Amino acid sequence: MTLLKRFLPRTEFDSYEDFMENYRLNVPERFNFGYDVVDAWAETETDKKALVWCDDRGGEKTMTFADMSELSNRAANGFKARGIGKGDRVLLILRQRWEYWVCAVALHKLGAVVIPGSVQLTEKDIEYRVEMAGIKFILTVDGLKDFDFESCPAVLERVDTRNEDPMLIYFSSGTTGMPKMVKHDFLHPLGQIVTAKYWQQVEENTLHFSASDSGWAKFGWGKIYGQWLCGACVFAYDWDKFTAKSLLEKIQTYKPATFCVPPTMYRFLLQEDMASYDISSVKRWCNAGEPLNPEVFDRMEAITGCKLAEGFGQSESSVLVAAFQWIEPRPGSMGKPAPLYDIDIVDEDGQSCETGVEGEIVVRGLHNPSGLFKEYLNDPEANAKAFQNGAYYTGDVAWRDDDGYYWFVGRNDDMIKCSGYRIGPFEVESVLITHEAVLESAVTAAPDPVRGQVVKATVVLKSGYRPSEALAKELQEYVKRVTAPYKYPRIVEFTDALPKTASGKTKRAEIRKKA
Repeated sequence: MTLLKRFLPRTEFDSYEDFMENYRLNVPERFNFGYDVVDAWAETETDKKALVWCDDRGGEKTMTFADMSELSNRAANGFKARGIGKGDRVLLILRQRWEYWVCAVALHKLGAVVIPGSVQLTEKDIEYRVEMAGIKFILTVDGLKDFDFESCPAVLERVDTRNEDPMLIYFSSGTTGMPKMVKHDFLHPLGQIVTAKYWQQVEENTLHFSASDSGWAKFGWGKIYGQWLCGACVFAYDWDKFTAKSLLEKIQTYKPATFCVPPTMYRFLLQEDMASYDISSVKRWCNAGEPLNPEVFDRMEAITGCKLAEGFGQSESSVLVAAFQWIEPRPGSMGKPAPLYDIDIVDEDGQSCETGVEGEIVVRGLHNPSGLFKEYLNDPEANAKAFQNGAYYTGDVAWRDDDGYYWFVGRNDDMIKCSGYRIGPFEVESVLITHEAVLESAVTAAPDPVRGQVVKATVVLKSGYRPSEALAKELQEYVKRVTAPYKYPRIVEFTDALPKTASGKTKRAEIRKKA
């Protein structure tokens, strides 16, 4: 792991405590992921694999770091010919096409700002992004045919970028309102070393599979930065439509060693006969995006023999809390804090909460850790709310147990206040999913003239079950028996599918608005 040692004086640790105390990052004076990672691998190991790619139309491609280095130079020259230079903002809407990796690296080399976008974006969404971010150029899948970068020159003179220059802007998922612009600088990829090596446990020259569209932050978590810094090869499957069956087939065929998907995908995988597929190549199963229900954790362990390792973070960060390699995963727990950050749980006055007491997750001591975003661009109100008392307030509520494990409760905006009780949606959802009829659910607040708010459950049923008043009553009684009775959903609504963001997160705000 010669390249990684350029950035980490020490790469191996004996325990979680050793990891927390002694993890150090060597920050270069001028770090650029394109030159200092992609080109560096290409210079030292010309045959080292960077990307294995396939799609649903028979397309297949394997690329080395040497390929990626050359093609990104050509693409950079193609962007330059179109007037793109340092600081210019470019929107990429390229699904999981192999060209995304080439174009993103090219733009990093130019010092331009990459803005990932999902193909699910509407015309209104794109107009909003163009206006808010001052986007100069948009490249889409259809636009690739007119962007013949492979015919451009392969030689590129290094552009001088500074660590504090903007490199990447994510538009937040928008689960509670209009998306905010999350600005990361050129040090952000270094923060993803912890994500890839110590949580996902990718290893050099092995295949890592994270299922994610290029338009959202989990792509940066699992399909490029930390993985390539560690020398792993990224597997990319550009599906036309997600099906659990095709995902299992790809695992069986390409044999990734490490794997990470959102909980929603695990729920669909479990609807298939997973035992009929050879998925034994995967030695590390991870989940991120939303908290994992204990029911899914237990069923996956029964099938794979492995405990799912949860990771928690945001578009604003690299992994903040996770079941790192020395930590025994616990069903329903996010794990323990990452060494890059001083994580705490605080009350409404900003004071540390005692063990077992719910509060907001914060990152204290903002000494500019790599991986954490710099600001919400052009949004002083959001920045004032997020950055207080020398800390970053994540907006996520959790509690900590006696052993230092963190347990997710919900977003601040998702908390339900019913007759004086504070109810987190995740606990009720985790109970509902253990019922034999429930595939997934979203628990939200609904207005009530007496109680202020009541718990509402929007439920997607498994195949073979039909909505009925009797089933709704059965689910209500079930929740009463399994958890505290005051948490039961007084309203049960059945639906064919939950509204989701491009990153797979449930749009609870949309459900609340309908209520």
